[in-house]
Amino acid sequence: MEIVLSEFPALHLECRGSLPPEIPDDELLTQLKKGDNLSLYKLYQMYAGPLLGIILKFIKYDDLAEDVLQETFVKIWKSIDKYDPEKGRLFTWMARIARNTAIDYLRGQACAKILKTTDIDVASPNVDKRNYVSYNTDTIGIKELINVLPQAQKQILDLVYFQGYTQLEVSDRLQIPLGSVKSKIRYAILVLRAHFV
Repeated sequence: MEIVLSEFPALHLECRGSLPPEIPDDELLTQLKKGDNLSLYKLYQMYAGPLLGIILKFIKYDDLAEDVLQETFVKIWKSIDKYDPEKGRLFTWMARIARNTAIDYLRGQACAKILKTTDIDVASPNVDKRNYVSYNTDTIGIKELINVLPQAQKQILDLVYFQGYTQLEVSDRLQIPLGSVKSKIRYAILVLRAHFV
């Protein structure tokens, strides 16, 4: 079997948004074993994201992780005949290959050299972008839900959860004891929880 990546000009992470229709693993497996190059593209589209997530647990740099992801798919393509559906799901088998490929890469000399010479200015944007999480509370309806609370609790929840104040800062700003702030937050959470039950 020969892998022909040139037939897949969109075989990279940016194309994940346009997924082909999912096909059952057994049908995909049959196509892969026949050497159908289009089935590799489908496999990539279906599983690149989750496998990249596994690889990123080991390799913290996106560029290196994408290289390992490509190497993972080459290994999957070359060893697809070794997959046995009786021993586990296709994704589990591929996840193990991704994990092992990432570990092998980390043990290799090339990775050691890259990690030793990485400049702090290169690494810091990766740290910033990996740890940034944005919640759109308007979309999930939380702001409307807190309207069932008394004004004092609503104000405290707004300061803590929507404006990012700490409980101590809320205590200072509203000039109420810290214990009262904590109690009001706890009571508000119990009231909101009752709406979901």
